[in-house]
Amino acid sequence: MTRPPRTLVLPPRLTSSARTLRATALRRGLRIVEATASAVAASASASASALEGGAVHLHAGPSFADVVAPTLGIALLEAPADWLALLPRALTRRDVRAMPIGDAYRLRRPAFVKSPNDKSISALVYADGSRLPGPDAVDPATVVLVSDVMTFAVEYRLHVLDGAVRTAGQYAEAGRLRLGPPDGDALAFGRDVLAAAGASLPSAIVVDVGRDEEGRWAVIEANAAWASGCYLADPERALDTVLRAAGPAADLSPHDRAFVR
Repeated sequence: MTRPPRTLVLPPRLTSSARTLRATALRRGLRIVEATASAVAASASASASALEGGAVHLHAGPSFADVVAPTLGIALLEAPADWLALLPRALTRRDVRAMPIGDAYRLRRPAFVKSPNDKSISALVYADGSRLPGPDAVDPATVVLVSDVMTFAVEYRLHVLDGAVRTAGQYAEAGRLRLGPPDGDALAFGRDVLAAAGASLPSAIVVDVGRDEEGRWAVIEANAAWASGCYLADPERALDTVLRAAGPAADLSPHDRAFVR
């Protein structure tokens, strides 16, 4: 019996990376649904068979995914909020701490501050804690990552599946978007990171790494594969990572149950 095709749900406005993944999914025989989050959720709620027949996946930003995934039974995999902060200094090359933003308000030095798994707190260097969004805009209990300021000469994205780097590519140079092929040293460092901390990540994830001007390699962050661009990475392998990172909750492995958003 022929298996029903899988479906990839996308938002209506696609980035260049998303268009590449859409084309790759179409070549592979997946059905594509492009709609607003509210339209997808309403359609699925109105009819249990709206996307019946085959597994449903998505590739989108967090706000879209948070609306659509519960309705469609999709489990979104992401790294623990404090994953970067728990890495050894040898892998981060800087002090990184996870803390409530209410505590970060007391910072009296420049620091790089960001949300662990979305963009609710803009990823920026803040002169001190007083420059962060205040309690009128953000719940003081909201966890943020606070790190020493580190400048990267070149940055790479590693698409990780089942504990191995499946594809990769350069995405920035000197802080500016600059796409290129993967670097052998970046891949080697990625293997070191996964050997040391791969067990603390879901089976499908994106890990960004970079090299500073002194030649030191460091982990930049881990990102949800379902919300990450693939740039010039192999789109077939990047799509494999996306499909695992945002797929049917019923298909979750015991390992991945701890990493659902």
